[in-house]
Amino acid sequence: MIAARVRRMGGAQWLALYALILGSWGLLYAMALPADLREGAVIFGTDFLRSLCVLTPDAAGFARITLMWALMSAAMMAPTALPAFATYDDLGHAGETRLGALVAGYLAVWLGFSVIAACAQMVLFNGGLLTAFGDSRSGFLSAALLALAGLYQFSPAKAACLLRCRRPLAFFMAHWDEGAWRNGLRLGLVCLGCCWALMALAFVGGVMNLAFMGLATLVMVLEKLPELGRYLTRPLGAALLCASAWVLFTTI
Repeated sequence: MIAARVRRMGGAQWLALYALILGSWGLLYAMALPADLREGAVIFGTDFLRSLCVLTPDAAGFARITLMWALMSAAMMAPTALPAFATYDDLGHAGETRLGALVAGYLAVWLGFSVIAACAQMVLFNGGLLTAFGDSRSGFLSAALLALAGLYQFSPAKAACLLRCRRPLAFFMAHWDEGAWRNGLRLGLVCLGCCWALMALAFVGGVMNLAFMGLATLVMVLEKLPELGRYLTRPLGAALLCASAWVLFTTI
């Protein structure tokens, strides 16, 4: 059903959406630090990292890290939202649709999340809990984030958000009269409710780790599939809790 909707997508607006996704991943790839520079950091220490402006505790560093989170959010979340966007576009026969306004509202929510995530990264970095790459330096922090993400997989809030993500037609019909912009905001908030805890694991897997981002994107896409997702959410939560316990055990 979802595959059929995606196959029906067409037009300049969808080309622009795909360009946004591909462009975001391309920019993230360009921003990712090469392995040889990471090895240099091991040799020369944290001053070497600061000199490269990977993350600096100032306005420029905050702006750069906010941009990075915004690109990461767009690259990771847009593929998970494609079925909802396709459903909205299919509802054109029921009234006027404005996909651009819907996508703008959706991205506005994730831009707000990016600002909050950048603030959290700056605080953790200044507290010595993260490297300049955004990787956790604390086993206790890693264990806590894994446990938080694992427990959230079992929460009523996660279940409610996933239900709406898996049934985009019912979601849009319930809020159709609010218009495209507010529907986009609502969709973004629902999507954020599904994924914020998994996104926070970037501090464990590495904020600029493309392998982690690719794996997390795949997991979040599969989790929102009606036929498959319900078999993934709770086992994933159990796996994250086990990983938390293992990290804590090896840290003590």
